[in-house]
Amino acid sequence: MNMRVNNVVTKMGRGEMAYGLNLSFPSTTLIELGGRAGFDFVTFDSEHGPFTVDMLDDLCRVADMAGLTPMARVPDIEHPTILRFLDRGIMGITGPHIVDAERAQKLADACRYVPRGRRSFGSGRGAYFGDVESLPAYMEHFNDNVLVTAQLEDVQVLDHIDDILAVEGIDLYASGAQDIAQSLGLPGQPNHPRVQEFEAQVREAVHAAGKRMADDVMDSARASNMFMDGARAFLASRR
Repeated sequence: MNMRVNNVVTKMGRGEMAYGLNLSFPSTTLIELGGRAGFDFVTFDSEHGPFTVDMLDDLCRVADMAGLTPMARVPDIEHPTILRFLDRGIMGITGPHIVDAERAQKLADACRYVPRGRRSFGSGRGAYFGDVESLPAYMEHFNDNVLVTAQLEDVQVLDHIDDILAVEGIDLYASGAQDIAQSLGLPGQPNHPRVQEFEAQVREAVHAAGKRMADDVMDSARASNMFMDGARAFLASRR
């Protein structure tokens, strides 16, 4: 049986950049079009978007058929929440508001099977409905292909950055300028110099630890922005 391979992990191994489509709303049609356009992955923003567990099965199914690796930013890092996403077929998890090593460890543990994590096994779609020739081989393959990203978007991160980076099982780190700005008392100012300084400090620490930021290896475009930018360009050309 051919098991799913994470396109981003594959490209990381080759030293190549992966490109994706970020959806803040569910659309199987846009996922299909994203595959035809040549994207490598699709990310569902389930922290802020209206994604329910029942629709994730179909969204992941279409992503697989379109050749896209389905990933998601989850609304919280509780184990049952993350498990539901992984059981649907999500192959990349971004955990928001990772402020210390305890939350980083909680995120890492939820995303992989023993011995590299504590994910529970269930015979859902993400585990091929339990129809695998060897469960140990499937679990090892999944552990190698799931991508775990910690979002560092709170001012207290800098007090715990070394401890966070010491946690095993976090593959990438991401920023979040809007929430960083709020955390610094600068709501609505994601481009403020203090926000940029914070992001630079985090990036420097990540790189100094021999780790990678998410945007070092992957880049994504928001589907809504692509539509709005294209629509505005079209209208401007006609006026």
